[in-house]
Amino acid sequence: MRTSIATVCLSGTLDEKLLAAQEAGFDGVEIFEPDLVASPDSPETIRARAAELGLSLDLYQPFRDFEGVGPDLLDHNLRRAAAKFTLMNRLGIETILLCSNVATARSGDEQLAATQLRRLGDLADRFGVRVAYEALAWGRFVDGYETAARIVRLADHPRVGVCLDSFHILSKGDNPEAIETIPADKIFFVQLADAPLLSMDVLSWSRHHRVFPGEGGFDLGAFMGHLMRTGYDGPISLEIFNDTFRQSDPLSTAIDAHRSLRWLEDEAARWLGAAAGGRAARMSATALPLVEPPTGVSYVELRTEAMDDTRTLLQQLGFRAHGAHRTKSVELWAQGGARIVLGRPESDRPQPTVAGIGLSVRDRDAALQRATELSATQLHREEGAGDEPLVGVRAPDGSEIFFGAAGESEPDWVSEFGDPVDQGDARILQVDHINLAQPWQHFDAGVLFFHSVLDLRTQPAMEVAAPVGLVRSQVLTTADGVVRIALNLVPPAAGEDAILPQHIAFAASDALGLARSARDRGFRPLHIPANYYDDIEARFEIEPALLEQLKDLNVMYDRDEAGEFLHFYTAPIGTVFLEIVERRDGYDGYGALNAPVRLAAQYQQRRESHTGAAA
Repeated sequence: MRTSIATVCLSGTLDEKLLAAQEAGFDGVEIFEPDLVASPDSPETIRARAAELGLSLDLYQPFRDFEGVGPDLLDHNLRRAAAKFTLMNRLGIETILLCSNVATARSGDEQLAATQLRRLGDLADRFGVRVAYEALAWGRFVDGYETAARIVRLADHPRVGVCLDSFHILSKGDNPEAIETIPADKIFFVQLADAPLLSMDVLSWSRHHRVFPGEGGFDLGAFMGHLMRTGYDGPISLEIFNDTFRQSDPLSTAIDAHRSLRWLEDEAARWLGAAAGGRAARMSATALPLVEPPTGVSYVELRTEAMDDTRTLLQQLGFRAHGAHRTKSVELWAQGGARIVLGRPESDRPQPTVAGIGLSVRDRDAALQRATELSATQLHREEGAGDEPLVGVRAPDGSEIFFGAAGESEPDWVSEFGDPVDQGDARILQVDHINLAQPWQHFDAGVLFFHSVLDLRTQPAMEVAAPVGLVRSQVLTTADGVVRIALNLVPPAAGEDAILPQHIAFAASDALGLARSARDRGFRPLHIPANYYDDIEARFEIEPALLEQLKDLNVMYDRDEAGEFLHFYTAPIGTVFLEIVERRDGYDGYGALNAPVRLAAQYQQRRESHTGAAA
């Protein structure tokens, strides 16, 4: 599969965009006209630079508002086209993108449009270039790919074909199956974009909210499968209009983009393998190594300067210390199946507070191979004699994901921290979920990383009201729920007042009992206001005795059709806090309605602590 990316996807100068595309592994690029116009380099210099980098220049775009016009405007449009075709010859680009008319068309007559496209094709023939006609979802008369294909068929010119754009097709809810009716030699170019499923005008949706495949809600695997069964074997290109991407590091964005196409290639291969009938694909699609989802969280690594406060907190919650590692400057704390590796931040490499996650997998080598094929950076850590090898990769936000052998009640590496300890009455069973705060420029990349590399399922994204603005949240989970990772994005404008929603939640057998025993050890939970308990009493008609216990212990409550959810929070230590959860009778949520109350309580606590420190 030949991969390409539009320069509009990336930040920086045109040369920086070309270099990022090459370093990320793309075969070619689309030149977006504003990038060329703003470049100090001549078309010949850009052509030579692309050749030097081994990049093909696959498309020049966009050419707008051509067809469906009167005779005078048609002559003007043909003069415009001749200038662009001359420029394409200087660049060495063979194909131009023609968008369906949105502004100047006065007729929706398909025969008129076809006649005018035929005139354009005659002109293109003189320059040795091709015209790829694309139906914009907001086109004045032509807004669907089947209409565009019909007009191209009526034009009947070898220099005129269609461009298929997944956003323009899927955003309107059009069925991509009809793509298979378009002859392969009439599909001149293909552009891909995913998007979150939003209810808004399609132009704004397209201009600001496109994302890379796997980061949104479109079924791009089926789209690609239908495309490949036409026999198309040209470039597969990304055209993403996204405000965040255009402010982010171009190489990081390009790597994320290339990862998305490798994931999509795997999706298409599996779709073709499962679909019955249809023509054989000419474009090859190679599946990724098939790996089973993780079977559990083996450990979570915390890096913090507040070591003594964290040790005290873990003791209050019933964790026991195994001791220090025999060769590394970290220590292990455990309770039930939950393990915390605790250490100080490394001076040579800043890390997020939740610095690493150890996952249990059935085949470490296959998991690593899949991750590296998806452009994940493999980690290399020094190992002492007899240490279990650390096999892992780095996530976009800098956190580290390690793969350990599944099926062991006590992993071998635990012995590197000394002899087992008596855990006594362990009320904590395991890690329930991990909530990672994402920098604004890495949120979408993080979703794709955990979805593609770990094969986790994405749940519908949601936004939670907080005192500092709306916090966007996306949960990814295994089918059985044993691994749950929530990615949260705090509004960039929140500044230092934002409490980063980064925490570890532990599943408990008895949340109320644990809250009570922790209080006896000196634990002070996050304070929940009395108004909250008045509200849940009205909503759920909670038994008075239970309500009094919840109030007394600052435990929050939720209920759904399956069961109940009890949970409480620790006060933050720096930018991390812990949560204890008890799921009763199949409850599968996260207490979403409680999140605004929790965020407000954390905000209030932080403001009070700042005021106290200032005094």
